[in-house]
Amino acid sequence: MSTVGNKPGVVVSKNGPYLVAGGVPLSKQSIVPDAEGGSREWQASEAFAPRESYALCRCGHSNTKPFCDGTHKKIAFDGTETASRQPYREQSKLSEGPVLSLTDAESLCASARFCDPNGTVWRQVERTDDDAVRATFIRQVSHCPSGRLAALERATGKPVEPALPVSIGLIEDPVEGVSGPVWVRGGIPVTAADGFKYEVRNRITLCRCGASKNKPFCDGSHVTVGFRA
Repeated sequence: MSTVGNKPGVVVSKNGPYLVAGGVPLSKQSIVPDAEGGSREWQASEAFAPRESYALCRCGHSNTKPFCDGTHKKIAFDGTETASRQPYREQSKLSEGPVLSLTDAESLCASARFCDPNGTVWRQVERTDDDAVRATFIRQVSHCPSGRLAALERATGKPVEPALPVSIGLIEDPVEGVSGPVWVRGGIPVTAADGFKYEVRNRITLCRCGASKNKPFCDGSHVTVGFRA
């Protein structure tokens, strides 16, 4: 990551692209399935040449994906931001387990499906006093790219978060045969088109198919519309 110039940040432009500053590294990140086709791991693939700043398409129609080519103007893209501006904890529901708890803000779901294997994380949380179950639970919850799901220490309320690099990933989902959202990692600030500063979180997914009804965040619509980058 660049250590000079602008600090890392993403600005949502009005009906236009995501404006990224601060030399944030950009790469493709693919969901690796297990033997049953469930989501298991992340695998980095193509890394893009470093840039101090760049504009990422969010209308889904650029001919130079992942970068913007101005097509949003030709198609009169409506990028109105409709997502809740409440802090994550106010949006999420809490499920308490014996050692760890789970918070879940369902509106942020990016359909990456890391929550499903091994009986789902909602059932695992009830058994987090078992070392093996706890390790599996933390891995699956931590792989949730949007941060819809988060693990907490039951005793202290302290979040159990993965150490993610300050970077942006472009999600690819081979099992569904689609391209997923822009994965903003490592606590990069995201600013709305009207200047509102969204809560800084370790894991955020931004829509890049143009179809989300929870803009600027992904709501899994890329699967429904069959988006391919």
